[in-house]
Amino acid sequence: QVQLLESGGGLVQAGGSLRLSCAASGSIFSINRMAWYRQAPGKQRELVAVITSGGSTDYADSVKGRFTISRDNAKNTVYLQMNSLKPEDTAVYYCNADLTLLTLGYPRKYYWGQGTQVTVSS
Repeated sequence: QVQLLESGGGLVQAGGSLRLSCAASGSIFSINRMAWYRQAPGKQRELVAVITSGGSTDYADSVKGRFTISRDNAKNTVYLQMNSLKPEDTAVYYCNADLTLLTLGYPRKYYWGQGTQVTVSS
């Protein structure tokens, strides 16, 4: 069994900061790509930031310069540092992990976290 446990969401005023964490646990051989998505009410889920196994990163245009994605391979954890938050950043944020499992055949699978609410007040 594999789990992604997210934490760090909450309520913050515009201009403030939050740091999200997503820890992967279970029968994991390796973590490939990890990413953060978000979904605002009435909108489709969108990619916010992604980090590869080699540490390369990419961001949605709307968050470039404000958000930073990073990972701690020893802890199987990915972080999203969010600065200069805006009301339009309000959404449920989801962690997504592309994993190679430590099971027969070393299958590669994608997992989602349960989501964490981020609310930015104006």
